[in-house]
Amino acid sequence: MSKTSQQNPSTDASGVSVIHTQAHSSGLQQVPQLVPVSPGGGGKAVPPSKQGKKSSFVDRNSDEYRQRRERNNMAVKKSRLKSKQKAQDTLQRVNQLKEENERLEAKIKLLTKELSVLKDLFLEHAHNFADNVQPVGTETTTTNPENSGQ
Repeated sequence: MSKTSQQNPSTDASGVSVIHTQAHSSGLQQVPQLVPVSPGGGGKAVPPSKQGKKSSFVDRNSDEYRQRRERNNMAVKKSRLKSKQKAQDTLQRVNQLKEENERLEAKIKLLTKELSVLKDLFLEHAHNFADNVQPVGTETTTTNPENSGQ
């Protein structure tokens, strides 16, 4: 079973190269590949925001330009302030969490000590209790002098 394929490149009206592939002796359906065509032969695609602005000249002395620059400068200041505030908030939160962590670690130490003391008391009590209780099979019988003679 020999497979042969042919590629027929063509360019449509939007400047996109479409490669049609035909495969012989294959039951699989081929999907056309879209390849962008650029004058330099390849590279990065140009974002839509920059496509139409290449040929337009901006007069830097115009009122519109100054207004745009002023709005942009204000937006940059606002963005930087917001970023600083976010960093300060994060730092404050980190400090709060560190303090809480230290407090919780101190509480863990205290509770561990308390547990140790209670364990020791329990074991001491259990040991004393075991010494005072006689095993079930070794009970001593005491005779009551009042009942002996009857």
